Amino acid sequence: MTTRREKALFEAGIKLGALYHQFVGAPISLQTRTTMERAIEESISLQPFVHNIAVRVDESKIAEDLNAFGYCELAGDMLAVELTVDVEGEVVRVAMSVDESGYPLMRVLE
Repeated sequence: MTTRREKALFEAGIKLGALYHQFVGAPISLQTRTTMERAIEESISLQPFVHNIAVRVDESKIAEDLNAFGYCELAGDMLAVELTVDVEGEVVRVAMSVDESGYPLMRVLE
């Protein structure tokens, strides 16, 4: 039998995975960074069980990757995300951000 906590963690993982694969590769610039952050938050918040989400895109990484046309592609290592999911009263908080190796890992915070 699956516990409520397991269901909540599963749902949180699905949300982070969907976020990553839906938005990585999207065009982004220094001028559109905050718009992209809000778009990701609003999109993911529509999914069931999402209680709260905060997305930050690393401005310095955008600046490093800009092409001759003034934009780059959103990359996983640019994202810092915190997400709270509530399934049947079981609340979990998860995050995705770059670890020491430079890889964007997903992890349970609470």
